[in-house]
Amino acid sequence: MSLTRAGHPPRPQAGGGARPLSGAFRRALPAVGALPAYTIWCAVAAAAVAGAVARVWHLNALGLNADEAVYSGQGASIADHEALEPFFRIFRAHPLLFQTIVSLAWRAHLGATAGRWLAVGFGVGTVVLTYQLGKLLYGRRTGLVAGTFLLLMPYHVVVSRQILLDVPMAFFATGALYCLARFVRDGAARWLYAGAAVLGLAFLSKESAMLLVGGIYVFFVVSADIRARLRQLVIATAVLAAMAAAFPLALTLSGGGHTGRNYLAWQLLRRPNHSWLFYLTDVPHAMGPLLVGAALAVFVLLRHERTWRERLLGCWIAVPLLLFELWPVKGFQYLLPLAPAVAVLAGRAVVRVPQLLAPRHARVAGPAAAAVVCLTLVVPTWSRIQPPTTRTLAGAGGVPGGRDAGRWLAANTPPQSTFFTIGPSMANILQFYGLRHGLGLSVSPNPLARNPSYVPVRNPDLLLRRGVVRYLVWDAFSARRSPYFARRLLRYVDRYNARVVHVATVPTATESGATPVVVVYRVPAAATVPSDRPLPALPVAPGESLTNRHRQVIVIYTLYAVATLVTMLLLAVARLGRRREAAT
Repeated sequence: MSLTRAGHPPRPQAGGGARPLSGAFRRALPAVGALPAYTIWCAVAAAAVAGAVARVWHLNALGLNADEAVYSGQGASIADHEALEPFFRIFRAHPLLFQTIVSLAWRAHLGATAGRWLAVGFGVGTVVLTYQLGKLLYGRRTGLVAGTFLLLMPYHVVVSRQILLDVPMAFFATGALYCLARFVRDGAARWLYAGAAVLGLAFLSKESAMLLVGGIYVFFVVSADIRARLRQLVIATAVLAAMAAAFPLALTLSGGGHTGRNYLAWQLLRRPNHSWLFYLTDVPHAMGPLLVGAALAVFVLLRHERTWRERLLGCWIAVPLLLFELWPVKGFQYLLPLAPAVAVLAGRAVVRVPQLLAPRHARVAGPAAAAVVCLTLVVPTWSRIQPPTTRTLAGAGGVPGGRDAGRWLAANTPPQSTFFTIGPSMANILQFYGLRHGLGLSVSPNPLARNPSYVPVRNPDLLLRRGVVRYLVWDAFSARRSPYFARRLLRYVDRYNARVVHVATVPTATESGATPVVVVYRVPAAATVPSDRPLPALPVAPGESLTNRHRQVIVIYTLYAVATLVTMLLLAVARLGRRREAAT
C-alpha cells in the first residue's frame, strides 16, 4: 500500500480506462447521460415500487421462522412487551440496531409483522443504493441495470422479506461501499470518514459486517495507484471503532458482559451446518447463475479495461467470501452484503460487453442481454415467494405450520404449560406465537456447544413421567435437520401413549392432498406417575429483573441513537462539502 502525503490523484473519468468508441457508434448510442434528471429518478422510483411489490407479495402468508421470532421477540423485550419478555432476553448473540428499530414498531402497537415491513424498506433502500453505486462507477445505464438485477434477484428478494439482521447490514454495507468509491474517485477524506461510520452501523446490525473491513484493507494493499494518507486511514479506523463500540458498551453498562463472552465462544466453536461447497452451489444458484456468470465475465472479457473499480468490487466480494468459506458455519443469508456488488459487475458486463463484441448491434444486443438475465431472475423469484412451501433451509423463508401450531397452543393449553420439540428452532416459533415455554431435545449439555440462551433437557423421561411436560411437538423442518432427535421424540410419543391433538399441513401433490409439517401430541394423565416427592424444576433460563431491564433499555436507546446521529452528521458533512466544491 502506498501511503503518502502528496496531493490526491486527479478525478478519473466514468469509463475507467474503457476503450474509446468510434465517432459514428458514439453518435448512434442513446444519450442516456443527457436525459433529464427527473426521468432518471422516475425510473429509479418505478424500480423501487416494483421491488416493493415483489417483496410484499404474500408477505405474511407464512409465520415467522426461528430467527425472525428471536429478533422480533428481542424488539418486543426492548419495548417492554410483558407477554414476550419472559421468552426472549434482550441480549443474545448479535448487536441490537435492527431489534431496536423493531422495538419502536412494537411500541407503536404495529404487531409482529411490522418487522417484515421494516426489512422490506431496507431491501428497497439497498436497491436504490445499488443504482447509485453503479451510476457512480460506470454511469447511469449500468446503475439502472444493476438496480434492476438486484430488484429481481431471488436471493435478495427472499431474504429481504424476513426479519433478519443481514438485511439492514446489507443496506449499510452498500452505503459504506458507495462512500469508499466516492473517496477513491474524488480524493475527499470526508467520504472515507462517512463510509467508516456507515460501516459501523452495518456492524451494529450484525457483527459479521466486520469481515468487510478485510476486503477494504486488501483493496488498498493491491492498489498502489490509490493514494491514501496515513492520517486519513487512522481517523477512519478510529471512527469505525467508535461506532462499533456501542455494542460492547451496551453489554458492559447493562451488566451483560459475561453473556457476550458466552455467545462469542459459542459462535467460534459451532459445528458445521453445511458442506464446504454450499457457497459455491446453493447461494450462486439463488443469485442467478446467468447473473453470476455475467459478473465473472467482467474479469475475463473486460480484463484490458480493468481499473480500481473492478479491484474494489472484486476485493469487496472475494475476501468476505473466502472468510465465510473458511468458517465452518454457513448461513444462506450471510452473503447478502455481497449481492449489490455482484449486481453492479453484472450490469457492467451487460452494458459494456455488447459494445465491444458487436458494436453495430449494441443498441439491440445490450437490452436483449439485460432482458435475458432478468427473465432468468423473474421466474425463480416468483416461484420462491409463492406460499405455502416445505422449505428446510434456514434463512430461505418462513416455516410452514409454526404459526398455526403456536396459536393452537395459546388457545388450548394452560398458561403454564411446557412442551418438548426436536430442536430449539421450532421452540422459538411456538414460544413467540403460543406464549408457552418450549425445550429442545437437541440442545447440547456442553456449554461451549450450545447457544447460551438455550438450556439442555437432562432428563426428559422424568419430566414426562411426573407430568411436568405434557406436550410433544414434531415438525418436518427440525426432523430433517436432526433425524436422531426426531426419532427420540417419537419414542417418547410411543412410550407415554401420547395422542395427536393438532396437525398443521401444507398442500402437496399426494393422494391425501396435504402433508403434515407440525404435529402436536399430548401425554394423557394416565401415563404419568404420581409421587409424594417434589416435582422436578423446569430447566428454564432465569429472566431479568424489572430494574435491570429498564436500565438495559435506556442504555440501548441512548447508544444506538448517538451512533445513528453521528453517522447522519458525517454524511451531511460529506454532501455539503461536495456542494461547496461545485459552487466554487
